Amino acid sequence: MSSDQEKREKITILLKERSQDGKMSCTVARQIAEEIKVPYRQVGDLCNELKIKITACELGCF
Repeated sequence: MSSDQEKREKITILLKERSQDGKMSCTVARQIAEEIKVPYRQVGDLCNELKIKITACELGCF
């Protein structure tokens, strides 16, 4: 993937596919970030935009 916009679109698709009832585990969100090779924060920001709640946070933040 070359452009930031292409990465953003791919992340959005994966978040929608892998979330359940508007929720996603921290582990799954981290896997998406690693798969697309973007910072965890970018995936977290998109989760916020898409109203996807992070559950089972490994840092105890959520």
